[in-house]
Amino acid sequence: MGGFIVAVIVGGLIGWIASKIMRTDAEQGIFLNIVVGCIGSMIGKFIAGQVFGLAGTGLRDGLDIPSLAVALAGAIVLLGIVNLIRKGKVR
Repeated sequence: MGGFIVAVIVGGLIGWIASKIMRTDAEQGIFLNIVVGCIGSMIGKFIAGQVFGLAGTGLRDGLDIPSLAVALAGAIVLLGIVNLIRKGKVR
């Protein structure tokens, strides 16, 4: 249960930081920040593992800098895709 709570808190922070970078913070609340952070971490891990071949090179689930950076990058990609669909532009 403790791991889930940490994942929600970290997901919320990653989603919030990504929304600040992508200038969508005014459009989303805390729930969407958590969703963006959690889904973004999955997207980032997939991209890092499949596209860039970084699976098994120290990238793991956890609270280390590389994992948080990959989660943030995935959240930014997710918000970019959502913005492209909704507004016709990435930012």
